[in-house]
Amino acid sequence: MKGSADSTFKRELKQFIITECDKDASPEEIPDDAPLFGPESPLELDSLDGLQLSVAMERQFGVKITDNKEVRRIFTSIDAFADYVRPE
Repeated sequence: MKGSADSTFKRELKQFIITECDKDASPEEIPDDAPLFGPESPLELDSLDGLQLSVAMERQFGVKITDNKEVRRIFTSIDAFADYVRPE
């Protein structure tokens, strides 16, 4: 099942981001299609958070990001992140 179609998996990813970036939020506060970076984001992630997430993602999911520019694309939203980790 594609990651963005699995609501349980997306909730796990939201909790993963909250925990790894030490944010004071709940998974319910993060819309699946909301941006994860920038001032419009409910989490307001920054480049340091992106680095932290890319390292944690390799450890947690076995997925390595080799290009730093990919981090912003992968973490565009929860839906994009879910599809990257679980494409099918």
